Amino acid sequence: MKSLHYIIAALLVLFQVSCASVKSLEAAPDGPVEIPRIMDGRLSQVIFHKGYAVSFNTDTKLPNWVAYELTNVEAQGTGKRDGRFYPDPDVEGVQATYDDYRSTGWDKGHIAPAGDMKWDPQAMYESCYFTNICPQNHNLNGGVWRSLEEKCRDYACRYENVYIAAGPIVGEARNGTIGYNEVVVPDGFYKVLLVCIDGQYEGIGFYFENVAGHKPLPSYAMTIDEIEAMTGIDFFFALPDKIEDEVEGRINEEIWF
Repeated sequence: MKSLHYIIAALLVLFQVSCASVKSLEAAPDGPVEIPRIMDGRLSQVIFHKGYAVSFNTDTKLPNWVAYELTNVEAQGTGKRDGRFYPDPDVEGVQATYDDYRSTGWDKGHIAPAGDMKWDPQAMYESCYFTNICPQNHNLNGGVWRSLEEKCRDYACRYENVYIAAGPIVGEARNGTIGYNEVVVPDGFYKVLLVCIDGQYEGIGFYFENVAGHKPLPSYAMTIDEIEAMTGIDFFFALPDKIEDEVEGRINEEIWF
């Protein structure tokens, strides 16, 4: 079902232009609800893998966004990863390599976590493509970012599924770039979530600076509207406008904490 989900999404965008050479290509209306659209002119090569979709930017060598639906069954997957990372064969242009990260002190941080892809060997393998990876502070990667990943799996089990979009925020690129390919080190990372409970949509956003620190999770929470203002990305635009406006402007703490 997940593959069919993304095949449909791919067909919806392919009628416009091939995703391999497009600037600001976005999903067509009526596509999967988790697929965002970019509101500025940055490079955006949209690629659909088995477990997630990614908008990759060959300028920054980072994803603009990574989006997917995580179901309760998928969240309970038990597959194993081999610990390696791979070039994304669907990218046309430059992407990061192992050597770019070597001896930099930055983790190779997953945006769509490998832990969400344990339901299928191919999905797990593709989660380790460099299009899904960013230079991330080690303490953040293994700390509160990981805690939110685990929380998302809890949400999927509790609410049947959760729609997730996440990615880096380059900002001022205070830490410059790494490696021969000049992979930009993000200033921070965002994640936005959407669930539907008894026909009622609820959403929340999170922002983390790319630094060490582990405060309580609610202290990183923002409305999705606030994350949109920071990122220039329109999340969950496939929802009816009235529902989107309501969901993205509030946080129902009883749902999330």
